[in-house]
Amino acid sequence: MRNLRRSCIAGVAATLLTASTVPALAFPILGKKKKDDLPARKLTPAQTALLDKAIAREQEVIKVIQERAPLVETYIQNMKPDPALLQVPVSDQHFLGRVEFKKVLNGENYDTVDNHKAKGKMGFFKNSVSFITGINKSFHLQFNEVGFVQMILVDAHGFDKTNYNFGFVRNDFLGSVPTMVFDVEPAKGSSRGRFFGRIWVERRNGNIVRFNGSFAGSEKDFREFYHFDSWRTNVQENLWLPTSFYVEESDPKSTENTVKFKAVNHVWGYALKVPTSDAENVDVEVQGATDVSNDAQDVSPLGAQRAWVQQAEDNVVNRLFQAGLLDAPSDFDKILEQVAGNILAYNNIQVARPIRVRTLLTEPLESLAIGNTIVLSKGLIDTTAVPGNNNEQVNNLYAIIAFQVAHIIQGHRLDTKYAFNDRLLFPDTSTFEKIPMHHTDKDNEEAAKKALELLQPKELNDAASQFGLYLAELQTRSKALTALNDPMVGDSLVKDVKTNTFWLQPLIGKGPKLDPNDLKQNAAMPLSSFLRFDPWTDQVVQMHASYEPLLSSRDKMPFEVTPVYLKLSYYKPAADGAAAAAAGANATTDANGNAISAPPAGTGTPAAAPAQAQPSAGAPPADTTLTPAPAAGTTGTANPPAPRQ
Repeated sequence: MRNLRRSCIAGVAATLLTASTVPALAFPILGKKKKDDLPARKLTPAQTALLDKAIAREQEVIKVIQERAPLVETYIQNMKPDPALLQVPVSDQHFLGRVEFKKVLNGENYDTVDNHKAKGKMGFFKNSVSFITGINKSFHLQFNEVGFVQMILVDAHGFDKTNYNFGFVRNDFLGSVPTMVFDVEPAKGSSRGRFFGRIWVERRNGNIVRFNGSFAGSEKDFREFYHFDSWRTNVQENLWLPTSFYVEESDPKSTENTVKFKAVNHVWGYALKVPTSDAENVDVEVQGATDVSNDAQDVSPLGAQRAWVQQAEDNVVNRLFQAGLLDAPSDFDKILEQVAGNILAYNNIQVARPIRVRTLLTEPLESLAIGNTIVLSKGLIDTTAVPGNNNEQVNNLYAIIAFQVAHIIQGHRLDTKYAFNDRLLFPDTSTFEKIPMHHTDKDNEEAAKKALELLQPKELNDAASQFGLYLAELQTRSKALTALNDPMVGDSLVKDVKTNTFWLQPLIGKGPKLDPNDLKQNAAMPLSSFLRFDPWTDQVVQMHASYEPLLSSRDKMPFEVTPVYLKLSYYKPAADGAAAAAAGANATTDANGNAISAPPAGTGTPAAAPAQAQPSAGAPPADTTLTPAPAAGTTGTANPPAPRQ
């Protein structure tokens, strides 16, 4: 079934690569704008000095990026008009690869193979230029420099006052960062492929923290270039690196201002080192270790078997973290472990080892169990983070985690061949190809039945109905969102793409009837609704967005890409957040700020559910999501570890 699903998705992807190359018209305001449209007033000395800093700092950013090989994820949704919802996705594409920007920016020649067609998503693209070229084809961009790369760099080979004209617009704040905003356009005679738009320059050190626009050129060029909004975060002192950008283009044939497609790109893993041939062969000396082997207890045969399984589990988890796919351990992971522990406690089940939970930093909706470690994708967590008065998000998490808890207690374990370290001696670019961790259809059938049993206790009754509503919403869009439902490494929610059914299909019957017009019913959220991550440390951090009331069914946008808008702040060193980290090391908080102890998963009694605040008339619903205690430093969100070997 999985092979059939992959072949179907590969066929759709091949069709999309052709369909998405139809040129889109640029917005007239950018496509027609002339040089003399910039403000006529002369820049002040302070504005000129800040621009000089920005030009110099941009060169430093390019140097840093050339030394890094981060992970780059791009997710594209092609849209179509809808009479009720204005527009809905009709198809999608997903790319994930590790990019060595030194090769891309230096223009080294590589074979450009469309690996998405060749291997689907079971392997990274073989080299950086192939990956960039694949994205460029999807966006119908003609050159590497004026394609993907320039969406994260203003101009890698000529951002200066010779090639560009600048006009001051206004002062602005992005989050807590004060900025000056400038219009930018290519100088006469150097326009083809140059950036054309607007930049935000932070006023402390002159770093560009945001820029949006398109690429300049002839009218033919404008039809080939799309508009984007690119954001950076302060990952180190005076270092702002590309983090996310949003791409959108209007449909010129639409009479209702719908978009033709929209896409989001995320970059993370800057602390990863560029792989070398001997990167795996590193000896680490343990300082100050004391030999206590004579004091240790003997291990029983069953204990030895479990230790062997745990060794395989630890090897795989560590390798996925080193490859930049798993988040760094965080307070939010502890909350997920608390949810897993509650499921076991409500069912009076004891496990030999605590259950750990980690976050996969990718968009496709999936979950998996690696031994006693459960992994949930960021996209799955984001889209189930439904706000409300009835613990909607927590109930969704109970259902999702119950499926993988069922795998664990039924002994559906990881192949113990990974207990041998040499089994994991492979480069980062083949991570997905070498460790397929999805369960068999038989195992998933058994786990689905067991998960339904685990949700039987009265404390978990609402989980079945809430997640059933989520699946009902996903069922209406799963045929269009094939890439979003195709897992990278683990188990999909979808059981059969032909029948459009799920492993937990019976839960749909337990939930309320899906009604898109009911503004009190919110079945699923857009992507990137709940978590953001530090692109340097790979730690996930919960967002604290203000409440936005739904005014119509068009505001729901389940599973859709939405514009990027980051709350920027300056990097804070470890010392600034040490006290807060120590205070919250063993606690999380509920919606009202009350501390919730997080017992080890699988032991003790269930942790108390978050208290529900009673809203006053006209007030937004209480936020009943589980909230981690503040972590040390923010993005700048966290304190950077040493680069992973």
